[in-house]
Amino acid sequence: MQASLNGPELSELIQGYWRVSEWSLSPQERLTFLKQHVDLGITTVDHADIYGDYSCEQLFGEALRLDRSIRNRIEIVTKCNIKLLSEKHPGRKVKYYDSSADHIRHSVDNSLSRLGVEHIDILLLHRPDMLMDADEVASVFTELEKAGKVKHFGVSNFTPYQFDLLQSRLSSPLVTNQVEINPVNFSVAEDGTLDQLQQYRVHPMAWSCLAGGEIFTRSDTQAERIRVTLDGIKEEVGAANIDQVIYAWVRRFPSKPLAIVGSGSIERVKSAIESLKLNLSREQWYKIWTAAKGCEVP
Repeated sequence: MQASLNGPELSELIQGYWRVSEWSLSPQERLTFLKQHVDLGITTVDHADIYGDYSCEQLFGEALRLDRSIRNRIEIVTKCNIKLLSEKHPGRKVKYYDSSADHIRHSVDNSLSRLGVEHIDILLLHRPDMLMDADEVASVFTELEKAGKVKHFGVSNFTPYQFDLLQSRLSSPLVTNQVEINPVNFSVAEDGTLDQLQQYRVHPMAWSCLAGGEIFTRSDTQAERIRVTLDGIKEEVGAANIDQVIYAWVRRFPSKPLAIVGSGSIERVKSAIESLKLNLSREQWYKIWTAAKGCEVP
């Protein structure tokens, strides 16, 4: 199950490791989990330098070092430009974004060291930075590519204008925009983000497909409407659970988002993979839209 992003071949589902520090797994257990989902066809893994208070890349790297051959079977995505308030950076007074060449260069070197790899397959700018100098970013991207440290570049949470600004300075295409897509928040379908990506034939990566669990835990009327609707469609399409319906709903957008699975349970990962067999009709898709909005289409 592969999808092309203007060059790199990625799996249609992506395994997210942003919570690996909460999974309480030994290095060997992390390696076992990695091998399991790779064997199931999920070969792309999603990271960021800041995940787990700067610990998740290190935890993943510990697993990779136990069997370096697995590196040849995976595509590593990571991100940079957020500076967290952290005990690891005691002099920092405020959380902020830094897309300077020095910080991007430094972040890539740190990620390579923590992961224990020679290159990153895709580097994303994690958040739009109001002080981003597109020429400076383009220059350091070129430098990192020529050095063999990063193969491809993309962005995360960028608006269409921000995406186009950076792309205008690059000779190679940005390969993705990682954005939030779920039945609670799909504003990227309305603000032109997904339209732009479809225009450029760029697959978005979809984070928080299950809305961080809000769809299952919130008790407000919107969440209740969505749950009832998802449950009904689950029965119609023969899904095992509403998670599968949500993944199918996200993947139904014409830009063909690559959904990120955040669970550390291999059984839930297997369940997500089963969603690839589901095809929602237009009416079923709009039933979920209607439940989310609380009204019919205009």
